[in-house]
Amino acid sequence: MADTISPTTPSEKTTGRTKGVGRIIVMLYAILALAAAWRSGFQILTKFDDAPVAFSLSAVSAVVYIIATFALAIPGRRAWKTAVVAVWFELIGVLVIGAWSLLVPDLFSESTVWSTFGIGYGFIPLILPVIGLYWLYKHRPAPLG
Repeated sequence: MADTISPTTPSEKTTGRTKGVGRIIVMLYAILALAAAWRSGFQILTKFDDAPVAFSLSAVSAVVYIIATFALAIPGRRAWKTAVVAVWFELIGVLVIGAWSLLVPDLFSESTVWSTFGIGYGFIPLILPVIGLYWLYKHRPAPLG
């Protein structure tokens, strides 16, 4: 019988991406995912007309955090690539929305997770993707072949 190819090789499972500091990073992403999802869900359901841009952006951040959480927690090359894309998206989002919220504050009558660079969350949305990207690149899967 032919050998089946597993989506993860033993070396990918033992890279340490989800051990030690990696577990803390996953936990922080999970907390942000829950906080952003709860916040945006509540705001969209109760007062969406007050600040549709801000509340929609909070929902986008929740989706990004959920994707990043699962991608960081799952071993394998595909999950690693997904995590890299999600965390880069997060960093760019924090920088763009953070600057936008300072330059055009009228659009943000209510704050978002990423407005003013995540000040409402202790700047964790600004700091965490930098740490996350460093960790991901440090624990990248070995090249195939």
